[in-house]
Amino acid sequence: MIEKYNYSGPRYTSYPTALEFDDSFTEEKLLTSIANSKSDKLSLYLHIPFCAKLCYYCGCNKVITRHQHKADQYIEYLAAEIVKRAPLFKNYLVTQIHWGGGTPTFLSPDQILKLSSLIKEHFNVADKGEYSIEVDPREIELSMLDTLKEAGFNRISIGVQDFNKKVQIAVNREQDEQFIFDLMARAKELGFVSTNIDLIYGLPHQTPETFAETMQRVLDLDPDRLSVFNYAHLPARFAAQRKIKDEDLASPQQKLDMLHQTIETLTGAGYQYIGMDHFAKPDDELSILQNEGRLHRNFQGYTTQEECDLLGLGVSSISQIGDCYAQNQKDIRPYYESVDKLGHALWKGCSLNRDDEIRRVVIKQLICHFDLDMAQIDEKLGINFEEYFSEDLKLLQTFIDDKLVDITDRKITISPTGRLLIRNICICFDVYYREKARQQQFSRVI
Repeated sequence: MIEKYNYSGPRYTSYPTALEFDDSFTEEKLLTSIANSKSDKLSLYLHIPFCAKLCYYCGCNKVITRHQHKADQYIEYLAAEIVKRAPLFKNYLVTQIHWGGGTPTFLSPDQILKLSSLIKEHFNVADKGEYSIEVDPREIELSMLDTLKEAGFNRISIGVQDFNKKVQIAVNREQDEQFIFDLMARAKELGFVSTNIDLIYGLPHQTPETFAETMQRVLDLDPDRLSVFNYAHLPARFAAQRKIKDEDLASPQQKLDMLHQTIETLTGAGYQYIGMDHFAKPDDELSILQNEGRLHRNFQGYTTQEECDLLGLGVSSISQIGDCYAQNQKDIRPYYESVDKLGHALWKGCSLNRDDEIRRVVIKQLICHFDLDMAQIDEKLGINFEEYFSEDLKLLQTFIDDKLVDITDRKITISPTGRLLIRNICICFDVYYREKARQQQFSRVI
């Protein structure tokens, strides 16, 4: 069944997806969306693009360097962007901050403290909130956690990917296993309220047996959350992936086996399967909000603060504010040139029309909660669901026939197997995706 539906599809961190962004989206449109937004809470995302080493699997926006002065220059440009953007959000309270990359911990302790002070100086940052950062365990000292705590972070996400040495060598990401355990222990000592571990399945030389061993070591780490990503091998798009040999990759069946055993192992250990690639302990806020029907999804994946607008700062970062999406310049040189010239780095984006807003609500409900009450959608959006989505429901019929989706009493319910194919199910409600020629733009679902 999964093989039948294992075609390319978006991850729906937004609707419309980033493929619909274009450079006709202007600063004036962004300012209008900010002025018209009904939110007074803000989530900040800072993109730190630098990495000391190249991981061959990576498709992120990054700059490989060991020259620390490049980060000094970047922080100066980030500062200029912050000074330009912050006044637009003077009536907002920042309740969520995330630094991603690249490798945010490429920055020195002094650089981290300088940047975090800059944010607190220009934005109204809440005393209590979710303040997280991605950590590469290969290039830091244990004392970095003390710096992160001083900077105000209370959550960390550690990139592990795989504990198997052969796999690590094949993707140019060797790391010290004991140091990762020491990092987790120190984080708990310092009072970090949440820890996340990132893993990837489908990397070269992985087998279901070796990945099961990695999963057992992860359970020993006892993280609050896990992200277990499917490796998308797209060497035509990402040059570094050409260093990975096709013959070393897991077969589709092996990847499916790894996903299957991961879900069984983690749910058997008490984690809740949030969806797609996320797991969380039952007392984690992701699990609680999903159970309450209040989980949210944006460019950071599953998240907890639905009421927040999202402001992205730094190269390639994406904002989601009111009825628009806006993306900064993707490459660092154009980013610098734009900030020099304009004070901001807006590259492209899109404004949502009424149909986009309706479909965004439906797709988010399905991908976050795996069910949908048509009567509630009718009341919320002022439509008749069956009439509005008559063509979409026809596309959904094949999933109904295969017992992946059930519609009873005007309620759509996704089966446990259907949850693995939620991206495909959401595609049925995506009018942009219906241009079939664009399928190659996305990674396969499994």
